[in-house]
Amino acid sequence: MNTSNLQNRTFLALLIAVSAAFLTILWPFHGAVFWAVVLAILFMPLHRRLLARMPKRHNLATLCTLGLCLLLVILPMAFISLSLVQEAAQVYERMRSGDLNFGRYGQQILAALPDWATRLLAHFHLSSLADVQEKLSSAAVQASQFLATKAVNIGQNTLGFLVSIGIMLYLLFFLLRDGTALVARMRNAIPLDEAHKRDLGSKFATVVRATVKGNIVVAASQGALGGFIFWVLGIQAPVLWGVLMAFLSLLPAIGASLIWMPVAVYYFATGAATQGVILTAFGLFVIGLVDNLLRPLLVGKDTKLPDYLVLISTLGGMSLFGLTGFVIGPAIAALFVAVWDLFAPETTHPSTPD
Repeated sequence: MNTSNLQNRTFLALLIAVSAAFLTILWPFHGAVFWAVVLAILFMPLHRRLLARMPKRHNLATLCTLGLCLLLVILPMAFISLSLVQEAAQVYERMRSGDLNFGRYGQQILAALPDWATRLLAHFHLSSLADVQEKLSSAAVQASQFLATKAVNIGQNTLGFLVSIGIMLYLLFFLLRDGTALVARMRNAIPLDEAHKRDLGSKFATVVRATVKGNIVVAASQGALGGFIFWVLGIQAPVLWGVLMAFLSLLPAIGASLIWMPVAVYYFATGAATQGVILTAFGLFVIGLVDNLLRPLLVGKDTKLPDYLVLISTLGGMSLFGLTGFVIGPAIAALFVAVWDLFAPETTHPSTPD
């Protein structure tokens, strides 16, 4: 008996050590592996439909699914990224040359403010034009340095980025082709009741699909609309600002407004009331409604998670894991709720009969 327990403990320790070593090896490409799994979950229903039409051609069906994924996701993202880098470089050059001076814009806004607003700024020691210009110039310098650093990193890491994309596509092919068998082996290895494993797996897949589709649809919609209205108003680098609004839209309710609202304030302060009214109305009633209408339908409805839990888990996931955290956070939160829902009935003591 003791020998059996020792063998079990030794095997468990070996299993944990080997698994940790394997995860350590994969860590340099954890982003590629993660997004390969996410894309496999998203495109698996499409792959199954294609496989039903060509049941004896698994490789061809997988290649067709991979091609659609490349056409619908990878290539548009690559095009947007290229445009983003170009516009970010142009903005950085304008900031460095002084053509784009946020301190001057701050002076124009401050000079147009009413007396009560000036007194409020004086309370926070911001009534001096020199102080405002210094703070805005400092922020502009930091922003320009950030843009320059990112541009340099993108240039230096082009090879690494291409390698990651290649690994992701290569892994995605096998996950699509052999995903059903891999999931079956994983489920067999987990020491849980079959119904529990089925419920947890279904919950995880549902949350990933809802979170990715919901957040990406909302972000893409808000970014596209924001970039469109900036282009209509003649604001330079609309793709850059649209992408920034798309990223910030991952923060529900207030995200995209952090970009368009200061621009609207600048329009009003400098006498361009027409542009200010157009941008404010478009931001509130078009960009804002996209978040208020689509996010609860696409994210909260399918995940069956409260809105506050989706928000907190998204913010927490992004703070820990970066951009991929907007998927990891809600997925962990959903699994947390699902596991406790499974655990609670088992720990509830039956009532004692009279």
